[in-house]
Amino acid sequence: MRQPSSRVLRHVVLFAFKETATSTQVQAIEQAFAALPPQIAEITGFEWGTDVSVEHLADGYTHCFLVTFASLPDRDTYLVHPAHQAFVAGIQPHVAKALVIDYWAGPR
Repeated sequence: MRQPSSRVLRHVVLFAFKETATSTQVQAIEQAFAALPPQIAEITGFEWGTDVSVEHLADGYTHCFLVTFASLPDRDTYLVHPAHQAFVAGIQPHVAKALVIDYWAGPR
């Protein structure tokens, strides 16, 4: 993974799973997403977690994944990377909805 600059691009991905998704299938998706950073050099940071908010405003989204990039071209390379494309194809049967937001973080 490359070292990020002082300003980084955050790629936030939220998943709500179908009621038919088993805990084993959800765990496999967690592991598959976490396996992407070693395969895609443009990823400079990765973390994820599940919703623990007491506000109950998650609208069914249970999982949040935060992927960090140094630039827009790095993000664009990730989006079309074969490993990412295979991941996206593999989760389709289990994900009810996804929400993706990208933003610049750091000093302006």
